[in-house]
Amino acid sequence: MSILSKEEAKKILAKALSFSKADDCIVTLNGSDSGNVRYARNTITTSGVRSTMTLGVQSSFGKKTGTTTITEFDDQSLEKVIRRSEELARLSPENPEYMPPLGPQQYKDAPTFIKSTADITPEYRAKVAADSIGPAAKKEVTAAGFLNDSAGFNAMMNSKGLFAFNQSTNLSFSVTMRTNDGTGSGWVTRDYNDVKKFNSATASQIALDKALLSRKPKAIEPGKYTVILEPVAAGALIGNMISNMGARQADEGRSFLAKKGGGNKLGEKLVDERITIYSDPWNKEVPSASWDGNGQPIQKMSWIEKGVVKNMFYSRYWAKKKGKIYMPAPSNGIMLGGSASIQDMIKSTKKGVLVTRLWYIRSVDPQTLLYTGLTRDGTFYIENGKIKFPVKNFRFNESPVIMLNNLEELGQQQRVNGNLVPAMKIRDFTFTSLSDAI
Repeated sequence: MSILSKEEAKKILAKALSFSKADDCIVTLNGSDSGNVRYARNTITTSGVRSTMTLGVQSSFGKKTGTTTITEFDDQSLEKVIRRSEELARLSPENPEYMPPLGPQQYKDAPTFIKSTADITPEYRAKVAADSIGPAAKKEVTAAGFLNDSAGFNAMMNSKGLFAFNQSTNLSFSVTMRTNDGTGSGWVTRDYNDVKKFNSATASQIALDKALLSRKPKAIEPGKYTVILEPVAAGALIGNMISNMGARQADEGRSFLAKKGGGNKLGEKLVDERITIYSDPWNKEVPSASWDGNGQPIQKMSWIEKGVVKNMFYSRYWAKKKGKIYMPAPSNGIMLGGSASIQDMIKSTKKGVLVTRLWYIRSVDPQTLLYTGLTRDGTFYIENGKIKFPVKNFRFNESPVIMLNNLEELGQQQRVNGNLVPAMKIRDFTFTSLSDAI
């Protein structure tokens, strides 16, 4: 077992630190127990469990730093890894942006560990696969999916007296359903800290229904369309936007939050006033550790509030340089939504396109946050409040900033990769070309 208690982790970290002769030393300890099942062509192909634990060391002399890792924890090995990091530090050039370790901090535990998820069995994983394979085979559809569950911990201690610890669990699942005639594809993904919130049969049925509905798609002309983005599709773009809200990128003129002539857009209205995005480690649907990689406590924080940029995250170095408070990047993203279901949004759409998923997303212009990518696994034409027929996939060119200024409606939230994202109806979403891929 690689899930240590707080006291067990603390004991190993303290022993490692006791060997340090550096000016500053940071020691981290991470471990996890995980299990998985993978299936393809309606057959389980692999399954297994994995147990890992790693100790990392960062030793510093002045602004010269060396890092090492090890997977052995006896006293001799701990002293060896400390000595090696010190040797590397002495050989390293100075880091002009080096920041010394933080001192002791106070943390409020987040609800990230759920015992039932940690106790998932091989029999449970087999049932998840069966919930996809059985229904798919009956409908002449081929399923390929992956389930991974894990339980683990993260801990750190430094020479200034800081100690941080967190235990967590997670389950992630995805399945692709392809019709045997090769013309239809459906897909779904789910992730939770708490396995009790996951229904594999319901999730698989969504992918199966999409596969059957998307058979023999028709081509329609690329152009600007009203689109309904399911939460997974919306989240792919919104996540990229949040991760680019660093103050340094903006201050140096490298991001969409850079201001002409210098500075950034903090306090300016950026998107539709219905858009509010915040982060909260203690949110019960998407909890996260309440400290970052430096050991800094993470607080509930508003990033965009009623369309206005309220905060930007700062590294410790950039905060000191600019005379600002160190503000870690968000550990999750929560976007307020509405009450409308996907079906409600379809009913209110005269002409548009329903998008299940976006993929192969690549940056085109970081200063406008323009991205390109493709739709996939279920794209449908809507007319007079109903899905009329499946359509061939599109390449899109779109910026989430422009997208959130063309907002028609926000739908219900859904957890996507540890974030809460609503479905969205967007006008004038730009499709630039067709793709023959299913």
